Amino acid sequence: MLTTQQQETVHRALDGFAIEIPSWGFANTGTRFGKFLQASAATTTAEKFEDAGQVHKLTGCCPTVAVHVLWDYPDGLTSVEVTREAAARAGVAIGSINPNVFHDQQYKHGSLGNPDPEVRRQALDHILDCVEIATRSGSRDISLWFADGSNFPGTANMRHRKRWFGEALREAHERMLATQRLLVEYKPFEPAFYHTDIADWGMAYLLAKEAGPQAKVLVDTGHHYQAQNIEQIVAWLLDTGMLGGFHFNDRRYADDDLTMGSIDPYQVFRIFHEIFLYRFETGVEPDIAYMIDQSHNLKPKVEEMIQTACTAQELYAKAALVDHAKLAAYQASASLIEAEELLKRAFFADVMPAIREWRVSKGLAAEPLAAHRESGYSERTARERGARNAAGVSSYA
Repeated sequence: MLTTQQQETVHRALDGFAIEIPSWGFANTGTRFGKFLQASAATTTAEKFEDAGQVHKLTGCCPTVAVHVLWDYPDGLTSVEVTREAAARAGVAIGSINPNVFHDQQYKHGSLGNPDPEVRRQALDHILDCVEIATRSGSRDISLWFADGSNFPGTANMRHRKRWFGEALREAHERMLATQRLLVEYKPFEPAFYHTDIADWGMAYLLAKEAGPQAKVLVDTGHHYQAQNIEQIVAWLLDTGMLGGFHFNDRRYADDDLTMGSIDPYQVFRIFHEIFLYRFETGVEPDIAYMIDQSHNLKPKVEEMIQTACTAQELYAKAALVDHAKLAAYQASASLIEAEELLKRAFFADVMPAIREWRVSKGLAAEPLAAHRESGYSERTARERGARNAAGVSSYA
């Protein structure tokens, strides 16, 4: 059982915690082997926001929605006001803007790294449009992930491609408002299997530094090789002031995009711990965007998003309980068992009673998932959307 002081620590932590959810997590998705349809899946951008609003209403920690340009802005800049108004009606706001430079046929051999200068220009123009969409939407972050790379040795000039990326990101950086940020994401492989243009955090770091002071690195927890120490990467990026945000998900083999904490919740806890430790040691509140990016192919989409948000709250609250002063003393004296046990005690602490108290104090349901199931929301949306989903229809009205 937590002490009164620990309960207060949990409440303070939750007061300051928010995590962004992705619009694409509410639509029908699948694998490269097929798409799996759900009767209640969102078929329009407005329905995505409606689902996101349901998640935020029940959890109290998901006020913003990440959007994908093309998927959520089919008409580009002319879609901005309609999309923004749809989000407001659902009780959420537009969050990070995610360009799409991997979907169209011209990107078969890359976007900003394409050997064809006309394709590189098309990709950059799209990113610049996304900067303008962010400005008109009141969004701070433009989140960049690139599928660029090659599958066979000798087929791409890696140094040329690096330079093309640097030039393009500098131009995008120059177009931003002073309050906006470019978040540069990395991934070691897939869909490129010989080389990926931005394959690790060091490459993302270098390109972000080249782009300008408002560019930071984005860490996707699934975008690493097996057994890589992600919290060390987080610690280094924090220490250099270059950690901009996260895409949280879980994985068993590669970029599986499984539910956050479903495979290794201790890893997420350790990541949050590094952030709390940095805050304790420096007195500085790091400016980090937390976001979910995972695939909801089989689980009911709104339910899995609620499950994810609740897991994030729980692991964040556990990390807040680490006694950093004691930990520092144990580390200084090389008291290995004591230091590790201190961390483990926080991880295994039962924070759920304190979280339920916090939710009730905020006028939220003590058990968000149960409240969602009792609300009849899924049954209603299945009736309203079922025919369109069965027919494979989707629109962005």
